Amino acid sequence: MIITSSSIMASPSYHVNFDAPRGSNNTEFLPISVASSTCDCHFRRSPSKTLISCRPSKGRGYLQIRNGRFGIHYNSPKIFTRTLVARVDANLIDDEDPIEVIKAHGSSETDADLEQQQKSSQLLKRVVSGLGIGITAGGVVLTGGWVFSVALAAVVFAGTREYFELVRSRGIASGMTPPPRYVSRVCSVICALMPLFTLYKGQIDVSIASAAFVVAMTLLLQRGNPRFSQLSSTIFGLFYCGYLPSFWVKLRCQLLAPALNTVVGATWPILLGGQAHWTVGLVATLISISSIIAADTFAFAGGKAFGRIPLTSISPKKTWEGAIAGLAGCIATSVVLSKIFSWPTSMLSAIGFGLLNFFASLFGDLLESMIKRDAGVKDSGSLIPGHGGILDRVDSYIFTGALAYAFVRNLLPLYGV
Repeated sequence: MIITSSSIMASPSYHVNFDAPRGSNNTEFLPISVASSTCDCHFRRSPSKTLISCRPSKGRGYLQIRNGRFGIHYNSPKIFTRTLVARVDANLIDDEDPIEVIKAHGSSETDADLEQQQKSSQLLKRVVSGLGIGITAGGVVLTGGWVFSVALAAVVFAGTREYFELVRSRGIASGMTPPPRYVSRVCSVICALMPLFTLYKGQIDVSIASAAFVVAMTLLLQRGNPRFSQLSSTIFGLFYCGYLPSFWVKLRCQLLAPALNTVVGATWPILLGGQAHWTVGLVATLISISSIIAADTFAFAGGKAFGRIPLTSISPKKTWEGAIAGLAGCIATSVVLSKIFSWPTSMLSAIGFGLLNFFASLFGDLLESMIKRDAGVKDSGSLIPGHGGILDRVDSYIFTGALAYAFVRNLLPLYGV
């Protein structure tokens, strides 16, 4: 008999019936040789007719053969490879015959080592993919124009697909009727086109209203009974995944006033646009993105080191201590970069810009956490190694672009120059 188990993550429990050879009864015991890769075995014989009792040195459980019945119980938080071999020899039925114990391969590798290796591998994936995304995003932001808009359109398309998969997931769909799949696909294309319309038309108010009307009519005229939940989830998808991210195009590409006092612009190569390339839109975008990254980093570090009081039930891992650390890091980054870029010229404006970036990123993160909680999933997808889906990475940016554009456009005199 060979029993093999691999990739066991829960707390397993096995019950195996042991059939003795013909002619034997339940009171006879047969010698057995055992090979185990999960525990250090110690065997004993007892008057209670127990042939083998194996207790692991780490973890909780036992291996037992009793009255011809073979049972395995082993509870461990993480066991990745486990092999147990039991052999019956019908020629050896004397109770005094020895029991051979073989210590199988891999017994020196503990669960803690495996867990540490898994964490290290996950961290490496996060670091490598994070660096790749950061470098790519930095180059796209510096380039601007159609490169920035096309890259944003690709991110919007992937994020919209993830959003509608969440809406269609069992956790949300059990309480509402999701939109038909063809409607969600059309909405994904519409949302991806919004950043491009914003770049070349300047405004997308008419476009979003027209798209919402077409989608609403399509849902109302579909076969069967249209439901309000289909309409509300679809219209919110257009707003959340398409309309709001398009403000990053307005922030980066439409605020063309030059940041005159920027030292970096004075040394920027002429072939790459010279000082005129460094506009208020570019500087504001760089400060906003950097502030969000700082807020996430400081909040994570502060929560790990000092986190005690939960911030909200929507995301149990977030704490007030982490939020305060994130706020401090976001404001500090905004102020430091404002000194480097000489924009905005007012210290009060730089602090206000940092405050706005922090709260916009925090509530964007919490909103996506609420959607995932209702959907019953941990990540919105698996597109980015070590980070989950697109929405998991850009949730903090969805509202920030619109609020940052409104702050610079309407609240800062002379665009902060």
